[in-house]
Amino acid sequence: MSRSIRMICLGGVALAVQGAYAQDTQPAPMQRVEVTGSRIASPNAESPSPLQVLTARDIAASGANNLQDLLLQNPTLGTPTYSRTNTAFLTSGAGVATVDLRNLGTSRTLVLVNGRRFVSGVPGSAAVDLNAIPTDFVERVELMTGGASAAYGSDAVAGVVNIITKRNFDGLTIDAQGGESSKGDSEKRKLSITFGSSNDNGFLMGHIGFTRDGQVWSRNREASAVDQSSKMVVETGDPADAFVAVRPTYSSYAPQGRFTYTGANGKTGSYTYDANGNPIPFVSSVSGFNRSYYRSIAVPVDRFVLALNGERKIDEHNSAFIEGTYVSTRSGSVIEPFALSSADIFSNAQVPAGTMVNGTLVKNPLVPQYLYDRISDTDGDGIPDYSFTRRMAEVGTRSNSVDRDTFRLATGFKGDFHAWKDWNYEAYVSYGQTKEAQQSSGQVNVLNFRNALSAIPDANGNPVCADANAVTQGCVPINIFGFNSISKEALAYVNAPGSLTTRTTQKLAGGHIDGEIFDLPAGPLGIAAGVEFRKEYSESTPDALTQAGLNAGNATPPTQGEFSVREAFVEAHVPILKDLPFIKELSLPIAFRHGDYSSVGSTNSWNAGFEWTVVDDVKLRGTRSLSTRAPDINELYQAPSQDFPTGLTDPCEGVTATSQGVYDARCRADPGVAANIAKNGQFTNTLADQQGVSGYNRGNPNLHAEKGRSTTLGVVWTPRSIPMLKRFTFTADYFNIKIADAIVSTPRQFALTGCYSGTNPAMCQFITRWPTANGASSAGALRYIDTAVSNSGGKATSGIDLTAAWTDRVGPGTLSTRLAYTYVKTGYDVPLPGADRDPFAGEIGAPKNKANLNLGYRWKDLNVNATFDYIGRSSLDDQFLSGFDLPANSLQVGSRTYTNMQVSYQLMKKTELYFGLDNAFDVKAPPIISGLPGDVTGTETDGGTYDPIGRRWYAGIRVKL
Repeated sequence: MSRSIRMICLGGVALAVQGAYAQDTQPAPMQRVEVTGSRIASPNAESPSPLQVLTARDIAASGANNLQDLLLQNPTLGTPTYSRTNTAFLTSGAGVATVDLRNLGTSRTLVLVNGRRFVSGVPGSAAVDLNAIPTDFVERVELMTGGASAAYGSDAVAGVVNIITKRNFDGLTIDAQGGESSKGDSEKRKLSITFGSSNDNGFLMGHIGFTRDGQVWSRNREASAVDQSSKMVVETGDPADAFVAVRPTYSSYAPQGRFTYTGANGKTGSYTYDANGNPIPFVSSVSGFNRSYYRSIAVPVDRFVLALNGERKIDEHNSAFIEGTYVSTRSGSVIEPFALSSADIFSNAQVPAGTMVNGTLVKNPLVPQYLYDRISDTDGDGIPDYSFTRRMAEVGTRSNSVDRDTFRLATGFKGDFHAWKDWNYEAYVSYGQTKEAQQSSGQVNVLNFRNALSAIPDANGNPVCADANAVTQGCVPINIFGFNSISKEALAYVNAPGSLTTRTTQKLAGGHIDGEIFDLPAGPLGIAAGVEFRKEYSESTPDALTQAGLNAGNATPPTQGEFSVREAFVEAHVPILKDLPFIKELSLPIAFRHGDYSSVGSTNSWNAGFEWTVVDDVKLRGTRSLSTRAPDINELYQAPSQDFPTGLTDPCEGVTATSQGVYDARCRADPGVAANIAKNGQFTNTLADQQGVSGYNRGNPNLHAEKGRSTTLGVVWTPRSIPMLKRFTFTADYFNIKIADAIVSTPRQFALTGCYSGTNPAMCQFITRWPTANGASSAGALRYIDTAVSNSGGKATSGIDLTAAWTDRVGPGTLSTRLAYTYVKTGYDVPLPGADRDPFAGEIGAPKNKANLNLGYRWKDLNVNATFDYIGRSSLDDQFLSGFDLPANSLQVGSRTYTNMQVSYQLMKKTELYFGLDNAFDVKAPPIISGLPGDVTGTETDGGTYDPIGRRWYAGIRVKL
């Protein structure tokens, strides 16, 4: 048993720093062990695939409220799609915590609990929200990289994160913790009670817990306190200025409004107001708006958790089990007040300054005479008009309050067959549901706003809405000219609170048997076989105005869909040779799974490998697998949903009437671009143009399953025969994952480059430019860049994982060390079939080098633990660089190393005090400034990869009764 457990952990050498002390205990009775990646339980279960393990001691030593915080230290994991520090600007998903193995996408990482699927926390996807997993309930987490669809089904293309909960827990543990950042924010609170009882007939344990991770405002960090932009992007185009901030770069959407007009002589102009209500020229650095004051680096997340886990023997051979979880998560986001443009209200962006009454023009009494004297009729309706942009400060900040409830119940039977005790079975059913209710504020009703902008004087000269029907419906004229000019009555009329409700359900039933058929000369032939049924359903329903895009925000139609799958699998562990020279053991694990999806039809997955123990101290291993992933509900059925992408480079920027280049001729062919060049001498985007790009994301019901082929080859060295190294373990594994027909959204920058370079003219269908100047938008400026989901040319990554661990007595105590290092040799996307590879390895969010070093020292009742997380040098996206005619990897940000520490002391036999520092040396995140790819809005860096918060401390007490 001692060797079995040790070999389970060899794949990642992820023994807890204190876990090595278990080697000094007496050997446990022999029992069968099931390891992630296989359904076959055996006394010497060992993984032929790279396997890394994090234990309950690792979790306790990290002080983490959420498993994501600890898992992201593992170098096999990439930047998550959802976390506290990259969801503040999302319309949904605030505070969700996911994981992403190998940077191949969250959808390709399968998260299991005790080897079974868990309901998704993100509607329309398979992404599990780790907020729903109580950390104190976890015994260990096993990370297996490489394809595992043959064992577990769809979504395991990049690998599996299997969360194993505790068993046989006796007593009661209370854990209370508090902390915050060195700036006084990022509040951290925890209070949990874990209790249980076990005996020969089974066990029952429960958990009640509350955790809080507090808000961090952008304004409270010097790097993100003020709106800024990359000098290279907005001014010079010089790569030396890429990481130089133009500060401030305030938004041209200001609370007092900016008003643009065309006079009778054809000349255009614009103006704004000072604090005293006087008309002045608009200068962004003076009159603009600092959005960063209202933005967030990290969203707040409160969690209330109830969990239950139990098993009861029915007789000597059979038992029943149950797993129950209920998690209530409250999160939310706050961003700056809405940026409203006349283009959001009128299709031509022109606001009439009067109304025709019985054939006579009547001036809107709220339109200032200063403006009225300077405008003319530009659309031929006989009414002079103007355009505007305005920050709707009176409406307030845009906020989303999110209540997310996750419920899951799994139950079943397991045991062995009385006649054949070496044969085991398990049968189970589970039901999971995630519901979300989101309330939002800060938007306006476009139809009401249009009515309120059209006013005439009544008999007493007071302004009233020109439309009589609108008046009966409560219309109040609105004054948009100057600071705080909108009355409470008008505000109530145009205000448009929003809502979003979602529901995701998962129904699962299955069973399998495993055992030994007969003995071969090298050992027993193990086999497992089983069946599973799964049904996934998801729906997302925004409020009516949001669905129609009539609240001036993202138009988001409802999405609803479902699919079901029936699967059967078989697995075998075939011993080939044993006890021969240089062949201590040689066996072949193989597996096959067939699935029948209601959405994409039949799929097949397989896995084959070898485990070769050359001598006691050296083991070679390898796998080759074919994994499949069926498209999720959003990928299949998402209706066109509006988005506002950032970090894009317009290839037409700087093109003149005579310039010659890769993009120039095709850019000039666009009438809007040509008009812009004629006016400015070269194609010029204003800051408002750059900030105003929109687009639609949509699904594709004609998708088919993607296929991932994985290869791993590795060596495990455990020099037990060398006394000085008997507690040392080393592994090296090569991995290569290639995904054919990968399901991806066409990258917007790829579409721009392909369209205007002529390499992929089909991409032009996704791009819409303004044909003429429209309000704050220049002629030729990008209006929409859409993206659609398709089975692309593929994705791939390859590299090497190295791990090492050593534990022994040093001085009066015990020193434990663990190192995990990942080098990514290649990583690329093929956006469309036949397209060139688009490398991502080495770019921001996917560095080629990552490492984690853990050091621990224990002396009597004192325990000291430190981890060092290394993130290697990374470059800006090559597609972005190509827009500036720069080669790939020519602009890079430096490496970062974060240090986390914890000291604990056993005050009494049942009381432990602990104190920790995260990012102990307050290492600053690299400046990935607005306008550069990888920037997470509000953080001025990649908030999902680097730490934008800074040093944080926590202290707690753990009492065991």
